[in-house]
Amino acid sequence: MNKAIDQLFSLQGQNVLVTGGSRGLGLQMAEALGDAGATVFLTARSAVDLQQAATALQARNIVTHWEAGDASDATEVRRVCAAAIDRMGHVDILVNNAGASWGAPAEDYPLEAWDKVMNLNVRSVFLFSQFLAKNSMIPRKEGRIINLASIKGLMGNAEHDDIIAYNASKAAVINMTRALAGEWGEHGITVNAIAPGWFPSKMTRGMIDFRGYEQMASRAPLRRLGDDEDLKGAALLFASRAGKHITGQILAVDGGVSAVGD
Repeated sequence: MNKAIDQLFSLQGQNVLVTGGSRGLGLQMAEALGDAGATVFLTARSAVDLQQAATALQARNIVTHWEAGDASDATEVRRVCAAAIDRMGHVDILVNNAGASWGAPAEDYPLEAWDKVMNLNVRSVFLFSQFLAKNSMIPRKEGRIINLASIKGLMGNAEHDDIIAYNASKAAVINMTRALAGEWGEHGITVNAIAPGWFPSKMTRGMIDFRGYEQMASRAPLRRLGDDEDLKGAALLFASRAGKHITGQILAVDGGVSAVGD
């Protein structure tokens, strides 16, 4: 590859914190950013899962740190962010990936389920972004924030998935992304979101098994669901110098589902 292009996408000397980074989409993006040269700090609730993820990244020659914590708890968020700054010196890139869902008809949706989804999917995105912007990115006049939204935040619930809180939370992430991009642009911080479609994961496994992979894939123009590499390019674009003039944008990575409105 051309050296100038390599440099555009290089993350050498950069430090990244990935929430929900112990598996699935979070780990996929951590791999991409680490392979590009970044030092990676993972956080999630399970120390066992984090240790396994860190071992996998270290096998790829990625310098990796981790700290277990509950992203829905403000005190825990501050503790994890402080640990990341302490161990790496500063955080250049934040990937807000931690999330949850809960299925129930809207008319019977439990309040505790609504609060759980909103606290993790929305509140934690704000808390991590606020702490790291204030304590690392704004003082250094640069930073990259990548939020994980969903195509479910771009549309209603025609599929009757009974995930009203998830859909609402991801719509909130989308507009939070735009609002933070507008407010923090003057500090050299870009804020963008990736909106994945269906990817096999622990969260989606039950739905994919119920509906069938082939049936779900048939609804996408590309006739496939996402795989273990499909978020890597988008994450690297938003994190690197190649994306330095992109902010406040939402990129759907969904095989074309949102383009056809299905």
